[in-house]
Amino acid sequence: MPSRDVTIDTIQRELTAFARRARTRAAQLHPQLSLVTYSMLDHMVESGGCRATDLAAHFMLDKSTVSRQTAALERLGLIVRDADPGDHRGQILRPSEQGLRLLQEAYEQRRASYEDRLTDWADDDLERLAGYLRRYNAAD
Repeated sequence: MPSRDVTIDTIQRELTAFARRARTRAAQLHPQLSLVTYSMLDHMVESGGCRATDLAAHFMLDKSTVSRQTAALERLGLIVRDADPGDHRGQILRPSEQGLRLLQEAYEQRRASYEDRLTDWADDDLERLAGYLRRYNAAD
């Protein structure tokens, strides 16, 4: 059995390859958007819309980075801005219909890719992987 250090190095290498593949897939879907931008759109859907400061906090990014990303999304017609009902000085960001279609297409492509890669895996292996990923992502 490999040492803990070797195992952690393997995990790091494999997660880096996973992230690289995700960035490449994002660029293939829409060459003007990054994986971060897709993630922001997805978070807007999950949260029912959010403020730019919420995005900055969620993704641990500075406000200027979020501002550039949301400006790009807006120029592409992928988000809309609504007045924040709790603070009329603020704005709630939501995906536009076009943004929702793009996210749906991305979801379907990712799902198909996972199904292809995992087609030979047994159901109990898939359940274990899902559990490990939940556990890993829950750790802060």
